[in-house]
Amino acid sequence: MEAAGRQVRLTSPDKVLFPASGWTKREVVEHYLLCAPGVVRGVLRRPCSLKRWPEGVDHPPFFTKRAPATIREAVAVRFPSARPGRMAIVNDVSDVIDQVQLGCLDLNPWAVRRSDVDHPDELRVDLDPQPGVEFSTVRRVAAEVRSVLDGLGLLGWPKTSGSRGVHVYVRIEPRWEFLEVRRAALALAREVERRLPDQATSKWWKEERGTRVFLDYNQNARDRTIASVYSVRANPEAKVSCPVTWAEMETVEPGDLTIATVPARFEKLGDVGAGIDDRAFSLDPLLELAARDEAQGLGDAPWPPHFPKQQGEPKRVQPSKARKEPEG
Repeated sequence: MEAAGRQVRLTSPDKVLFPASGWTKREVVEHYLLCAPGVVRGVLRRPCSLKRWPEGVDHPPFFTKRAPATIREAVAVRFPSARPGRMAIVNDVSDVIDQVQLGCLDLNPWAVRRSDVDHPDELRVDLDPQPGVEFSTVRRVAAEVRSVLDGLGLLGWPKTSGSRGVHVYVRIEPRWEFLEVRRAALALAREVERRLPDQATSKWWKEERGTRVFLDYNQNARDRTIASVYSVRANPEAKVSCPVTWAEMETVEPGDLTIATVPARFEKLGDVGAGIDDRAFSLDPLLELAARDEAQGLGDAPWPPHFPKQQGEPKRVQPSKARKEPEG
């Protein structure tokens, strides 16, 4: 196939990757070609983890963090373990097709660019509804995220996750390391939780979340990824993680945004998230919010299990299993 002016190889193009709906490998490629400007905008010059589904969505995937030899370009990075590696880079849509050839469905970039892999240029707000939470509640929490960001002079760009949740991105100046960006995301999560205590939570342990929307601040740690814009997700309907306007967020239904509908939407509307790169914001307002929390005794929160223990991190054990201090 030809993509971005070069020939790319696609084997087994008629292989069905979505048995419930019949979508094939070729049709996944066609989706990315039809939405190419938006697709590339989300992953351009970013290190990508490769989440591979070579046998389709009815079989377990596996991750390839280090770029295979078939990848055209890679960049050196440092993983949380401090071990070095080289990760795949996307320069144009042909590199996206190379990932699909490897069995990738969704695109999973880091929040940094090739030019500076230690300073994110993107704050990511991941709204993860817990079991039993209706999407109307996710919409309400997303609106509150917008309100907090607006109050701090920051601009959020929403998209559906392609599953049950919502993502909101903020383009930031690449001046802060992962630790500080995560700290800012935790402060944002706690502020939304204060405003909507019955609907939103920043609690890391599932047993503490209840029937609420979890704001996953840890998605801003090094090596964590979120499915990028226009990514095809591995669910039976082949839903797409699709940018939407804030006005659309009030009524959007994730099930309406699939590989069958999003290319026509893109042809009609273009990329509604195209303005995200027009301005980068300072992280200072959120870091000031974090400092206020810390002054009131709210320190760090738990990290994912594969990260080394962090300075100031609380016990990394769920509360129900924590040892009780003896009385007296």
